[in-house]
Amino acid sequence: MTPEEFQARLAVSRETLDKFLEYAALLTKWNAAINLVSPKSLEDLWRRHFLDSAQLRAYLPDAPKSAERVILDVGAGAGFPGMVLALLGCGRVHLVEADQRKAQFLREVARVTGAPVEIHPLRVESPALAAALPAADVVTCRAFAPLPRLLALTERFLVAKDGDKAAVGLFMKGRRVDEELTEAGKKWRLQLDRFESETDPEGSILRLRLLSLGDGAS
Repeated sequence: MTPEEFQARLAVSRETLDKFLEYAALLTKWNAAINLVSPKSLEDLWRRHFLDSAQLRAYLPDAPKSAERVILDVGAGAGFPGMVLALLGCGRVHLVEADQRKAQFLREVARVTGAPVEIHPLRVESPALAAALPAADVVTCRAFAPLPRLLALTERFLVAKDGDKAAVGLFMKGRRVDEELTEAGKKWRLQLDRFESETDPEGSILRLRLLSLGDGAS
């Protein structure tokens, strides 16, 4: 996929495409030093990473009335999918990435592109993270952890507190998704929609709400 094909597929402006071109240049430069993504995948960057992340836009919950949508992207890594969603104007995105070098890369992308993001160089389970975040409307994740572990780590964001609306989970999963769903079902009750990935024939997108807490989840 070329940048122009990406632009046409997503129906974005030339200004937005220019921001993605800046992002692509930074990713290529930094990847040689800190291995943000597989070097082989850079040969198909616009499909494997940018379009792959952008497809989540269609499954986001509606933004709150008179407020900007708040997205929490855990295990943000090189910014997929969170940075892509931010550049597409999907809301205010909070990127959680404990690796300090990757967090610095995300800061540089945000500086150069002007993406509406906040970067939290913390582990997802850190008490300091919850204190630093507003209530999220959606929690996103790509290739961070198996679903049972991911639910354990994000449970506190997916459960309504103090009258807040519970966040929706929007998780990108691979070939083991059925196994992960079976295992997760032993601890949680989920309201689940499942969609086929546009970019990975073995991939799925899970849109879920947590209906009950896990038994012994941590």
